[in-house]
Order: sequence, then structure tokens, then C-alpha cells
Amino acid sequence: MKDWTEQLPEAARQFLENRRLDEVECIISDLPGIARGKAVPASKFARQDYFHLPDSIFYQTITGDWGEAAGAEGFIERDMILRPDMNTATAAPWTGDWTLQVIHDAYDRKGKPIPYAPRNVLKRVVDLYRKQGWEPVVAPEMEFYLVARNLDPAKGIEPMMGRSGRPAAARQAYSMSAVDEFGPVIDDIYDFAEAQGFEIDGITQEGGAGQLEINLLHGDPIRLADEVFYFKRLIREAALRHDCFATFMAKPIADEPGSAMHVHHSVLDIETGQNLFSGPQGGETDAFFHFIGGMQKHLPSAIAVLAPYVNSYRRYVKDHAAPINLAWGRDNRTTGIRVPLSSPAARRVENRLAGMDCNPYLGIAASLACGYLGLMQEVWPDKQFKGDAYEGEGDIPRVMGDALDMFEEAKDLHEVLGPEFARVYSIVKRTEYEEFLQVISPWEREHLLLNV
Repeated sequence: MKDWTEQLPEAARQFLENRRLDEVECIISDLPGIARGKAVPASKFARQDYFHLPDSIFYQTITGDWGEAAGAEGFIERDMILRPDMNTATAAPWTGDWTLQVIHDAYDRKGKPIPYAPRNVLKRVVDLYRKQGWEPVVAPEMEFYLVARNLDPAKGIEPMMGRSGRPAAARQAYSMSAVDEFGPVIDDIYDFAEAQGFEIDGITQEGGAGQLEINLLHGDPIRLADEVFYFKRLIREAALRHDCFATFMAKPIADEPGSAMHVHHSVLDIETGQNLFSGPQGGETDAFFHFIGGMQKHLPSAIAVLAPYVNSYRRYVKDHAAPINLAWGRDNRTTGIRVPLSSPAARRVENRLAGMDCNPYLGIAASLACGYLGLMQEVWPDKQFKGDAYEGEGDIPRVMGDALDMFEEAKDLHEVLGPEFARVYSIVKRTEYEEFLQVISPWEREHLLLNV
């Protein structure tokens, strides 16, 4: 036991200092981003190099049904080999005993990465950058709502009760007093994040009732995706301690803004460490424009990954803090692609299209893939948009079915993300979408039952 715990990251070692580790949660992200795996006694984890889970975890829809994605051999639920990445070992500070979480990577029996495991998809994209001598850097922003407990799906979601005894109020963006309303929850989020070794760059109140945003420091895409994966769980656990829910739905409340996972991108030259987006005199380079051009050209085909559920498309509403098109602009939050104010060394491109409901590995992979294709194909963007981009026409898919049609035809994107991933993802999402289409909504019953 002593040998392997000495190799843990510093935060995990500090968490266990003078304590006896009881349990290790061996986890992996499925397509929706849910943690799947096994909890094992610490003594057993110390003796095992890997464990098994069936590959069918990647064929399951968000409702628990199955897509027919198993391939030619049929649905035999072949075991995968899951090996721990000990760099991801971190505390589970909300548990009653002393528990660690460790993210695992999925391989087949020949030692090849499972191509539709989300973390492997992101690794594939990052490796393509590195083969060109480039190091991609990202910084995700996480928006979410703290809402009242909701046990009845037929009932609308409501804001949580604040510390003052009043429901959280909307349209108080950046208000510190609004943040104070959620003080006890935020305190636990900070405490859990510190125990897990995560550095929060800031927490702000967003425009929705009970909507918060957490910013993370920029860095390696795989590490940042791991952190978002972990953060979703820790935020939910912090909320539950205070009799409320945390939701990452893209549009949980009808008349409030949606929740995004904005992703900031830059690309460094591995040899020099210089930002490819800035030239020797600090000017914008061809690579900068090609990255934006790739996003404009390929993001429509990637929307099915960035907006993975029918609810996701309810977020793309004009004048509701979400983009409706692929215009790009400098310091312009109405455009889908924004270039924030920065020094030349920190020059970056922000993708504002991804919803917070997307799988962080897949969302970051798809966004990076679009930029990579732009760099490789030397795509030039449209002219910079100046003014209010909401006055323009929408040019992204507005429903899941259209987004899937575009994704299925995007062979260039498939080659970057992996053709086998694209095949499985499309089948699972089609299954999910067709299941949704069988549901009759309250709107239909109210307006069509006696009127048509």
C-alpha cells in the first residue's frame, strides 16, 4: 500500500495524510459524461493493475436504453481493460470514509485504445496537434444553475431558495450579493476543489436566476477535461448538502439564459513555446485566422457533439446570451466565435457554442478538431463581424435531427475524432432522439387536444 500511495499527486497525498484510505473509485466517462466504474477496497486496488467493464457502457443512451452500435459481432458486451491514470487520483471529500477517485483509460485485449471512449477521443485529437509540433491549450468556463429540489419531471424547474429566504433572482449578472445568497454551497465547492487539488480562477453570478459560472486556469486539454468531469460531480455533491440541486442542463428554465461551456483556445509551438496566433511583432498570424476559419467551416457539423440533447437547442435563442451564428469578432459576446482582449502572448479564440450539458472530453475534442482542420486546410474566415450579431441570421442547426444529419456527413471531422467514434456516437444519439420523438409534451396536449 505504501509504495503506490507515495506516487499519488500532492493533493491526494495531503488528503490522506495521517488517515487510512478505505476505498478507491475506479471511474471512466461514458458518452454523456456520467462516471461509470467500480468502487473497490483500497487493499484490492493496491493489488490490481486493471479492471474490466463491458464495452456496452458506450452504447447506452441518457435514458438507459441501448443503441445498436455493437458492430458486426453483435451485442456480446465484450470486456474492456481499464487501466488507471494515477495522475488523475484525487479525493472524494464528500464521502463518509476516506475515498479516492481515479480516472481509467479503456483498451481492448490487444492493448489498443477503445476508439469511442471519450477520453481516448480527446487524446487522439491532442496527438494530431503534437504530431505537427503544436501544443493545444484550453481554458473552459462552466455555467450551471443551483435550483430547488425537483422530484417531479412534470413540474417546471425553479430557482433555489437563497440564504435570505428568498428565491434566487434573475438578471443580477456579476452581483456579489447574489453570489452571497449561495454562500454555503460555494464554500463547499471551494473546500471540495481544494481537497481535490483544483484551482478555481473565479466564481461569478451569471444572468440567470441561481446561475453561476466557474472559470478554470488554462492548460492541457486532457487535464482540463478531467477537471470539468470531476467538477460536475463535486458541484452536485455540494448542492445536495444544502437541499438543492445543481444542474448542467443547457436550458433548465424557460425564460432564463442557458448554460454554456465556453472554451478558450490557443496553440503553442512545442519547440519555442511561442503562441502560434501571434507573430514576432505581436500581430495576428495566418494560423490565427486559419483556426477561426476552421471553426466557421466545421463547427456546424460538430454541433451534435457540442449540443448533445434535444434540450441543448433551446439555448440558442436570440438575445439570450447564447450565439445563433458563427460570426467572429474581437471582444464581442454576441458572436459565436469571440477573440477576447489579451496580450499577444495570451491571444486566444473562444468558442461560445458548446453547452454545459456536453461531455467535456468530447466537447473540447470537437472544438479542437475544427480548429485543427482549419490549420491543416488553411481555411480563411469570413470578415470580422462588428456590431450586434443577433441581428444576423442563424446559421447553426436548430434541432437535434438536423445536427445529426450534418455530423453524419462530416467525413473530415470523422477522420480527426475517429471514424469508429463517429459511427457509435451517431447511432446512440439517433436512438436517443427517436425515443424523445415518441414523447407527447404538455404543450401538445394543451394546444392540440381540442383545437385541431
